[in-house]
Amino acid sequence: MNEVSAPGAPVVSALERRLDLSLNIADFEKDVDQRLKRLSKNMKMPGFRPGKVPASIARLQYGERARHDALSEALGQLFKTAAMAQNLRVAGTPKIEAKSSENPTHLEFSAIFEVFPEIVLNDLAGVEIERPILEEVGSTEIDGTIDILRKQRVRYELVDRAAAKADRVSIDFLGKRDGQPFAGGQGKDYRFVLGAGSMLSDFESAVIGMCPGEAKTFDMTFPAEYFSQELAGQSVTFDISVKEVGEPVLPEVDADFARTLGIEDGDLVKMRAEIEDNLKREVKKRLQAKIRGQVMDALLQANPIEVPRELIHREIDRLMQSTRQDMEQRGLQTKDLQIQPEWFADQARRRVSLGLILSEIVKQHGLAAQPQQVKAMVEEAAQSYDHPQEVIRWHYAQPDRLSVFESAAIEANVVDWVLARVKVVDKPLAFAELMEQKS
Repeated sequence: MNEVSAPGAPVVSALERRLDLSLNIADFEKDVDQRLKRLSKNMKMPGFRPGKVPASIARLQYGERARHDALSEALGQLFKTAAMAQNLRVAGTPKIEAKSSENPTHLEFSAIFEVFPEIVLNDLAGVEIERPILEEVGSTEIDGTIDILRKQRVRYELVDRAAAKADRVSIDFLGKRDGQPFAGGQGKDYRFVLGAGSMLSDFESAVIGMCPGEAKTFDMTFPAEYFSQELAGQSVTFDISVKEVGEPVLPEVDADFARTLGIEDGDLVKMRAEIEDNLKREVKKRLQAKIRGQVMDALLQANPIEVPRELIHREIDRLMQSTRQDMEQRGLQTKDLQIQPEWFADQARRRVSLGLILSEIVKQHGLAAQPQQVKAMVEEAAQSYDHPQEVIRWHYAQPDRLSVFESAAIEANVVDWVLARVKVVDKPLAFAELMEQKS
């Protein structure tokens, strides 16, 4: 008969537990034999008819697999039964280790695992949250947005003069450290805009003032916090030659410009109206995000909890994968980039903590997403597309496509719940500050 001991004292943290598992050897061997019989029925071997391969050969071929599967399933079932009997809310996968034992009839194991924390929600009285207020989106904001859209559609005309900030240059460059080229330190016909921040400021400074056809050599030291550990803080020499200098030319605000924004008839009045609608949606979204951020900070501060390490590790892995995919979609090569888990540790801990706290609030106060909420969010998001109804139908074609909106609705419910329990102070906010615009 298999046995399980009661959970022991915490091993490392307040959330870590240990269960001792005892597996009956006779039952285990019986299970292994049954698995081998099933596997041998489909086993094919020259000289034997299907299903007639001797048990000794089947055991040689499949014995290790059968024992591994039988042990994994038996221990998994033992652990599951024990955890349910003890009302343990297991977080993550248990680490199971074999124990030395003199028991001739049983195999002994220890399962080490973490449990979810017990969350007691604390009072939010005395918490103050600033609610940013932006009264209107007017002509000034629309004009500023049009300027940004023009810059996004800039073209460059070749000029025969010294390169200046905002120009686009094409260069060849070769970097050397201790006289030898280093990985990633060379390029041919490489284009970038001076002042856009795509290159290190010292590198850009060396290019500014150079004319097409001019070459130079200069020394540079990489920042100590540079992402490549091999180059961080290192002094190098660059040979560069400027091949082209392009002067920025912004498009005129005319019918052609309007058509690039999706206004098929080029009507500038329609263009401004659409820009205004888009701005209002974006302003609403950013105002909500600022309030949401303060609410989440308040919840974390009021409800400090210890979180399972495995959940943090899983979230770190997810963030690393997401970052790598995002960089690759932007055309960056990540094969040789060593993304470090510690870069995401704080963010992962915050996300996991908030997830647990929000889940408890939703459960205790019935704040689950309602269908009408989700529908309203889908419809609002669809308005930024050319054919909103098609976008709405696409989301409702498969229920899992609504998950993002369901999560957003739950967050919105929690935000409203918190705002009803804290002191809210309205704070006027400038449009440029909200949009974090840069000249």
